Amino acid sequence: MGLAVTVAVLLAATPTFITRGDVTPEAGLRREAEAAWTALEARYVQEAGGAPAKPPASIVLQKGAALTPQRNGQGRPGLVELRQNTPGVLDERLRLALRHELAHQLLWWACPQSSEDRLFHEAFSVAVSGELPSWKEGPYLSLSRAASVLAGAPEVDTPRARRALARLLNESPGFPPALSRRLRQCQDGARWASPLSIDELAGVGVREARPATVVVSRHSGEVLLSEGDVRRALPYGSVLKPFLYAAGAEHPTLPPRPGVPEWVCGAGLPAKVDARTALLRSCNGYFLDWEARGSAPRAFGAWGPVLASVGLTGLPEDMAEATGLRSTLAVSPWGVAQAYRLLAEARPEVVALLADNAARGTLAELPASKSLVGVATKTGTVRDAASRPQFGWIAAVDPDLVAVVVRPGAMPRQFADEVPKALARARKQAGLEAARVQVLGLLPPGDVEARCSGAGFALVEGVPRAGAETWAPLASLTQRGAAVCLGAPWRVRFPGGPGEGRDYAGVFITSEPPPYRPPPGVPTTPSAMKARRGSDFVFRTTRLQYAAGVVSAEDVTLTGEARVALARVVAHNEQHGHSRHPGRPVCDTTHCQAFRGTVRVRSEDTKALGLAPLKWRKWLTFSQGGEEPWRQARPRAEVERLLGRGLVSLHFKAGRVHYLRAETDGDATFDTARSVPCDVLRSGLKLPSCPRTASFHGESLMFEGRGRGHGEGLDVEAAKVAGSSSDVILHDAYGQ
Repeated sequence: MGLAVTVAVLLAATPTFITRGDVTPEAGLRREAEAAWTALEARYVQEAGGAPAKPPASIVLQKGAALTPQRNGQGRPGLVELRQNTPGVLDERLRLALRHELAHQLLWWACPQSSEDRLFHEAFSVAVSGELPSWKEGPYLSLSRAASVLAGAPEVDTPRARRALARLLNESPGFPPALSRRLRQCQDGARWASPLSIDELAGVGVREARPATVVVSRHSGEVLLSEGDVRRALPYGSVLKPFLYAAGAEHPTLPPRPGVPEWVCGAGLPAKVDARTALLRSCNGYFLDWEARGSAPRAFGAWGPVLASVGLTGLPEDMAEATGLRSTLAVSPWGVAQAYRLLAEARPEVVALLADNAARGTLAELPASKSLVGVATKTGTVRDAASRPQFGWIAAVDPDLVAVVVRPGAMPRQFADEVPKALARARKQAGLEAARVQVLGLLPPGDVEARCSGAGFALVEGVPRAGAETWAPLASLTQRGAAVCLGAPWRVRFPGGPGEGRDYAGVFITSEPPPYRPPPGVPTTPSAMKARRGSDFVFRTTRLQYAAGVVSAEDVTLTGEARVALARVVAHNEQHGHSRHPGRPVCDTTHCQAFRGTVRVRSEDTKALGLAPLKWRKWLTFSQGGEEPWRQARPRAEVERLLGRGLVSLHFKAGRVHYLRAETDGDATFDTARSVPCDVLRSGLKLPSCPRTASFHGESLMFEGRGRGHGEGLDVEAAKVAGSSSDVILHDAYGQ
């Protein structure tokens, strides 16, 4: 690209900087930002080989209201917050923080696919902001120690982590080659298959591996426990053999070959070894001979793209590489956990097979074997030329969790007891079991789109098919199986919803509900018909994520014991929803409990799910409640559409609307008394709550009431001011 063209591109790609008057001088701040952006983008163009085609959005520059003492700046897309200690002075500390935060802004614009890669974002910002020389001061920090610090600092933007990061960036002269490669990947629009690793950034292998443990939820995909450098790619041994089994179209029965070391896989090997036995005993000879027969899958078959998407450093050329006999490929513990999560979703029968490992496989006859009953496990050992163990692997899957434990210099049987301990530590957070909810039922299924910023897969009769890198119809993703997003939540959008979509951390399936027939004589609006029918989409996440999502949807401002109380009710109702949709999960509308996707879990949500189950064995109603008066008019025709023509009077009592209708029979006209649940009228007319009074005014009716919701059960507004424990709040709402 010529110099003139480059300059023109950069000038056209400078965002509009908006100041708020709280960092001064404003004109000077904007000039600093424009100059910094031009320099940053020039570096991007130089390393990436071109500039992004789309123009950048405007960026707001303002004073940070809640910056911690260790931070001089922070931001999110379109917003930079800065610390200014002296009004009117743009000192070097502020300008450095500005350049650092603008580097993040540039990546959010130029490389959105890397937005979840914290290490890449922070490394680029440290490298281009001009702060590297300042981090060279202080005591010497070895390369291995720097890597260890980064491995233990997942947020990577603390001063200690930045110093370690600067140590890696200073390892080679010039701009770090690893960042250049990644920036070219940005410009090419390539998929961000795996996050930047410490070894990749340093450009050298940090030889001393440390223990690593990671536990993820099978349902939401979130990382629940992470110890050590779980993102570092390591040789994997036999831990990926289940993916070969899953990829195989046929599984032959083969005779073991005496005297062949690869066939040494436990005493009492039968004369004919089937694939099940070979997998449980991890018989390398079986897999090698399977390949020799010509029927074994190559490069993990349909599971090769899955493993590549979670960081496998390459696809194996032969079975020796695939089974880890030749340690030329590597994958991280995090990547293995993600892959096993998808395997458990796609091929539950394979996971069920692995549940026998503690009874008659590589983890049998150990003190820890009893504690692994019902847990599917697979081991792997990486050995050196002298057959000494370099790394031991154990992958474990139970009904709710996936755990991967890696220990250097140890055989899996030596640390098998650490697997149930890791699972137990993860379960200290309550509410990790599955919750299911019918979602998006008020929308035409074809209007709902989903996208995965990690690695998205649609399962087609147990076979993973990559997709959803861009927006795709959710109905097509779930047409023949579950839709799973590895490494990130699903982002879901639809017409009329938030433009950026909503997060759904979990698994989607299609499950068509039965037709809904309203009870005779009960007026039902089209919207209510849809809500009571349910949805074609069923979403699975954890009970904790579900409860937090419902509470935020019902009242995002709720805190303290009132939030604990509502979260307990929500979690209870998820398990007692048979009155709402018999034989089906609860829905996400006010017919059940509002749910607009998963959100950040708060401490009150966690506390609620850790308390004892509620004693009531029925659906528990709740509403926003409160005493704020309201007064709203509705056309008489709209009311009569719900209650019938000839409306004469109506009043409200005990949660029902009682009304008279004038009816004619021949020449006779008479009034008939009728009654329906008040919520029929409230929801049909979209009134804030069940009215207390109604009066006729010509062709309209005036309704008056107080509070919000149907007015039954837990009054959320009253709970906010009660100052009581959740137990007292719930007792007052529902009685003994």
